[in-house]
Amino acid sequence: DARLAAGESALYDFAFIDADKVNYLAYYERLMKLVRPGGLIVVDNTLWGGEVANPRNRDQDTVALREFNDVLLADPRIDLSLLPLGDGLTLARRR
Repeated sequence: DARLAAGESALYDFAFIDADKVNYLAYYERLMKLVRPGGLIVVDNTLWGGEVANPRNRDQDTVALREFNDVLLADPRIDLSLLPLGDGLTLARRR
């Protein structure tokens, strides 16, 4: 993003992630720089049809989503909520 490269930050109130699952963490970290304090990052598919709770599922996307969920759970920069709608919808409010 040219704005991020130019040193701009905290420009947005809302962002939505629904892309390739293995890069969710990279998208999230970039958005943490672009979303203002009090802004919301919404992430789709974080329950992945319940497969994130299945330890036998070692699919690349499933493993990436498990890691993503663990990172957000431990992130002190956000207030976190997970809505069990569809494949899961995570709400991360930047502090």
